[in-house]
Amino acid sequence: MTLALQLKEGTKVSHSAAENTKFVSSFLKGVVSRDNYKQLTANFYFVYRAMEEEIEKLDDFPLHDKLLNRTNKLEQDLRYYYGVMWRDLIIPSQATANYVKRIQNIEPYLLVAHHYTRYMGDLSGGQILSNITQKSLNLTTEGLKFYEFDIPNMKEYKDKYRQTLNDLPMSSEQIDMLIDEANYAFKLNMLLFDELQGNPFKSIVKVLYSYIKQRLTR
Repeated sequence: MTLALQLKEGTKVSHSAAENTKFVSSFLKGVVSRDNYKQLTANFYFVYRAMEEEIEKLDDFPLHDKLLNRTNKLEQDLRYYYGVMWRDLIIPSQATANYVKRIQNIEPYLLVAHHYTRYMGDLSGGQILSNITQKSLNLTTEGLKFYEFDIPNMKEYKDKYRQTLNDLPMSSEQIDMLIDEANYAFKLNMLLFDELQGNPFKSIVKVLYSYIKQRLTR
C-alpha cells in the first residue's frame, strides 16, 4: 500500500470526526457567525505561519511548494476583517497556541503529517468552503483569499502531491509515527474548532475514542 493511501486510510476515523464537530457541521450548512469566522481566520494565520516558517528552515522538504503557502493569503483576509491594524488586534487562542507549539517542536519529517492534513484538505474542499463562506457572510470577493490557489489543474496537482508522498524514503516505523502524527493533527484541528464552539472537552473525548478504536483495528 502506498504512503498516500496509508495516510488516507490511517486517518479516516479522525478525518470523519473532525468533519462532524459542531462548528464544522454548522459551517458546512452555512451557519457561521462573522466573529467566529474572523477568529478562525486569525487562528489559521498563526498555524500556517508556523508551519511555513518551519518548512522554510529546512534545506530540503519534498512537499514544499510556494503555490501552497497560505500566510500571505490569510494576511490579506485579516486586513479585510480587522482593518489595517489587524496585527495588533489578533491573538492565538489556547488551542491554536498548542497547535503552533506542536508544529515547532517535532522532528522535521513529521511536518509531512501536518502539511498533508491541512493542505490536502484545502486543495480538496477549498472551492466549496469558499462558496459557503461567501454566502454565509454575504461577501463579494474580499475575505476569501485563503481559498485561492494559483493552480490550474487541481486534480493533476493532487496526484503529483500523492506521488511525492509515495516516493518519500521512510521506514515502516516512521510511517506508523507519521500516521499517528496526522491523527494528532486532526485532534489539534478539532480542539481548535470546538474551542470556537465552546466545547473542547467533548472534542478530546471523541478523538481519544476514535484513536483507540483505530489502533485496535489496525
